[in-house]
Amino acid sequence: MSLLSIRNLNIQFATNDGMVHAVNDVSFDIQKGQKLAIVGESGSGKSQIALSAMGLLAKNARTSGEILFDGQDILKMSTRALNKIRTREIAMIFQDPMSSLNPYMRIERQLGEIVELHEGLKGSAQRKRVLDVMDAVQIPDAKNRLKSYPHEFSGGMRQRIVIAMALICNPRLILADEPTTALDVTVQAQIMNLLDEIQRDMGTAIVLITHDLGVVAGFCEETLVLYGGKVMERAKTEQIFEAPAHPYTRGLLRAIPNLADPIDTLQSIPGSPPNQMLEMVACPFAPRCPDAIEACTSTLPPLENGRACLRPVEELS
Repeated sequence: MSLLSIRNLNIQFATNDGMVHAVNDVSFDIQKGQKLAIVGESGSGKSQIALSAMGLLAKNARTSGEILFDGQDILKMSTRALNKIRTREIAMIFQDPMSSLNPYMRIERQLGEIVELHEGLKGSAQRKRVLDVMDAVQIPDAKNRLKSYPHEFSGGMRQRIVIAMALICNPRLILADEPTTALDVTVQAQIMNLLDEIQRDMGTAIVLITHDLGVVAGFCEETLVLYGGKVMERAKTEQIFEAPAHPYTRGLLRAIPNLADPIDTLQSIPGSPPNQMLEMVACPFAPRCPDAIEACTSTLPPLENGRACLRPVEELS
């Protein structure tokens, strides 16, 4: 049985202007110890999928489908039941460490209250667990940093603290939502190496959510490509880079700068993202797709053989 199984997930948000269709009929599975990437441009629904798996969607959200964790549907759980599995079984690394950490609380207390709440640890046992997890995420001189506040750490160290918060109860699944946002490339590489080591040592499954395909390479075994809240392609990460099978995936890869190319050859995907106030009845990428045919504007392609496209791969430009 899959550790996490998402089936036909739809997420809408009720607004004054109407219903926003953020996630459209998304399905995928995560196995124990697997590393899966969910990629796509801003607004494609990546973070909403993660928040729904944590039971943290906004109050105006409307959901349908299933999110099965160990066979239990998270969408049907009470808040009390969700609180028992959050952090202990499923943990999330949020985008911005400064908004994830309480600026008025010392680091020892922020980490310690998690194990106190979930495992009842106090005193020396609690401090030992906090020091162990700080060592695990490679916080230097951890013992003397326990009384520090978040603002006393660098951006990279704050991100490590957020990762420590996710790890402290040894969860089986970590949802990492843009864990390297706003970090320079050197620190970014350190954070990704750290997550890789944690996954190997603890056997934790990781869902990496990012808009940066460069972060995915060499880290995740499989990649899920989202556009307009719909899965465009799912394949082995190596295949995504070597032989992308969907026009949107190809557009994303072409947009990655290459040091071997002159600057004036930088490419982008022309056009604008879809209006998600409208119900999806055709391929959402069709208006921007260089390979679109007339049928693409009236038919919603199903996800078959790892891709949602009406045109054969060999016909794509």
